[in-house]
Amino acid sequence: MSKLHIVGIGPGSIEYLTFKARKVVESSDILIGSKRALELFDDVNNEKIELGAGNMGEIFKLAVYKACQGNSVTLLSTGDPGFSGVLKPILKLANNIDVEVVPGISSVQICAAKLQISWDDANIITMHGKGISNEIISMLSNGKPTIVLPNKTVDELANFLLENGIDPARNIDVCEKLSYPDERILKTTLKDVVNKKFNYMCVLVIY
Repeated sequence: MSKLHIVGIGPGSIEYLTFKARKVVESSDILIGSKRALELFDDVNNEKIELGAGNMGEIFKLAVYKACQGNSVTLLSTGDPGFSGVLKPILKLANNIDVEVVPGISSVQICAAKLQISWDDANIITMHGKGISNEIISMLSNGKPTIVLPNKTVDELANFLLENGIDPARNIDVCEKLSYPDERILKTTLKDVVNKKFNYMCVLVIY
């Protein structure tokens, strides 16, 4: 049976790349991923196909097709493939091939470590590709820290929460570009975060 590897590459820095991920990539004929994901493997000599926001569906189908042809194909997923990663859409396509998932370190894990949060006692919600969910409103009332992967911008989510009656003085931590040299962690309030600009690579913690 043909096989497709889905490999988690961590939050972005090569320091968080696992040995298993590296081993699978090196044994692959074809490597597929975003530009910043592929850059982690510039020294690996295999065919590389860039995945972008505008061609994801097309490239996912290509990955499955190439694997069905007998190629060893690895699809790179930022963070962990099973959390806001590429596992879900691939499983919908990969009916006739064996899929192996290599887990990675997610930005949620890095965020929890940086802020010393025991994340088994936190609410965790992702809005990537989904838009803002009303589910977060009820989460914010249960007394636990809420770790959020926002859909687009931080101020979009902040405005939504304020419009839905969340206290403007509510504490929020913004973890931006985790694991990169210009990583930034800002401790502020919901009201103050509205007027600040952040990179799209952010994890939020609302207390």
